[in-house]
Amino acid sequence: MKVTFLGTGTSQGVPIIACSCPVCQSGDSHDKRLRSSAMVEVDGVRILIDAGPDFRQQMLREGVTDLDAILLTHEHKDHVGGLDDVRAFNYVLNRPMDIYAQERVLGHLKVEFSYVFSEKPYPGVPQMALHPIGSEPFTVKGVEVTPISVRHFRLPVSAYRISDFSYITDANYISEEEKQKLVGTRVLVVNALRREEHISHFTLSQALELIREVKPEVAYLTHISHQLGKHADVLRELPPNVFLAYDGLCVEVI
Repeated sequence: MKVTFLGTGTSQGVPIIACSCPVCQSGDSHDKRLRSSAMVEVDGVRILIDAGPDFRQQMLREGVTDLDAILLTHEHKDHVGGLDDVRAFNYVLNRPMDIYAQERVLGHLKVEFSYVFSEKPYPGVPQMALHPIGSEPFTVKGVEVTPISVRHFRLPVSAYRISDFSYITDANYISEEEKQKLVGTRVLVVNALRREEHISHFTLSQALELIREVKPEVAYLTHISHQLGKHADVLRELPPNVFLAYDGLCVEVI
């Protein structure tokens, strides 16, 4: 299995105008972060987790020409805002894009992208095949995916486990029951927004505590705001098996 971090950043706390903070002014490419997303490749099947506003740029950067499905964690714009661009894959692959998410999230898509699901859609609009998921495992072209329910303040969000790889973003609470689904995972990815307390995201210390509980062989931090600090500085503070993920990082899960 190969995992590519397409984006490791967040819209949270990021200014829309020029910023003079050390991270935004950093010359280190590790500090240049697009909105969080990951691509999992296993047994010839390519699965994307989230398609935010940077989706098109991320696909072009990685040279992706084939995509089997998209798993959505939740409906916030920084995780679904790029879905209009699946039309390029529709054209090349000559099929709708399979989208998997909670029923609530799919309902949101039908509103936000109403032109896609209208009775008489305009020629050339994106084509999406929506697949509702619950709490039980499901398969994407033979690849088993286990949803893990987490909380983003009060909003239920889907984390995902595929074999020995688990991916959690936009969370600050996981029940003990759902944590059991993480037992034995070898590679854990978890969001770590910043150091200060936040209403809906794990802080750095909270993410590290979860990693200590789950005990993966290796863990990566994602959904990082510029408030956390520069990549090189944060990396020096982390335990030996914990790393700050960065855009374009590829990890082999054997």
